[in-house]
Amino acid sequence: MASSSDDRQEESGGFFGNIKKFLDFIFKIIDKVFKIMPIASVTGIHIPSLSLEKLDLSADVLIKNRSPLSIPLVASDYLVESDGNKLISGEISDVGNIEARSEKTVTVEVCFIFEEIRNIGLEIRPGSVIPFRIKVDLNVHVPIFGKLTLPLEETGNIPIPDRPDIDLEKIQITEFSFEETVSVFHLKLENKNEFEMGLKGLEYEIWLCEISIGGAQIEQSADVGHKGVTLIEIPITFRPKDFGQAIWEAITEHSINYAIKGHVDVDTPFGTMKLPIDKEGGAPIHK
Repeated sequence: MASSSDDRQEESGGFFGNIKKFLDFIFKIIDKVFKIMPIASVTGIHIPSLSLEKLDLSADVLIKNRSPLSIPLVASDYLVESDGNKLISGEISDVGNIEARSEKTVTVEVCFIFEEIRNIGLEIRPGSVIPFRIKVDLNVHVPIFGKLTLPLEETGNIPIPDRPDIDLEKIQITEFSFEETVSVFHLKLENKNEFEMGLKGLEYEIWLCEISIGGAQIEQSADVGHKGVTLIEIPITFRPKDFGQAIWEAITEHSINYAIKGHVDVDTPFGTMKLPIDKEGGAPIHK
């Protein structure tokens, strides 16, 4: 009987030993799987281009292939939303392969047409900054395991830019004659955006009494915060006799109708922008 009991114990020990060996084998397989599975992460969000009409956004997705085999990337999907509202979605195609034990950066490019966003019923106010979340389902084909989806997500902010407001506050005449008038045009520029602008330059053309007296491109440096104002002084010399009696009479009456058009070059936290300016009104003349 003792011999029979010992035999069963040996058989039992052998069974559990085999179970342990099997589990060790499974754990080794799992360990190998996690070492060869690709991993992906969003490494950067960029705004290559920004204007009053549209915004181009790109997300850099770094994919690391840790397996000894090349991994194909197949068609993948992306979605961009703001406060739970869908802004845009699409497909990433023709991505190619990731070579064995290497890495590759895939760029997800998105274009926001502001008018199209308004047309789908989303309220976006010019000058505001809205939060966004970009979600990417990156699809890869892993040897043995087949299709695998790597879900990625990144958040940030995007601007809805507004043009600055510009006013000709006054014209200061320093030398006054029919032959030549030397003046300084005092402009006030207001930033209507919820983000700071770094003014770099101004290109303009000015009309007095509906007659163009010329324009120029000048460098101008100023930091203009949200709802901030900066003053710009432009020296202008013109010959009233070249522009008719209307300008001369307006100058002598200490008030004149004007129009100014052009654009300003600015730096913003989201990149450089060229914002249009366009204003008509009346300005006092000081001698």
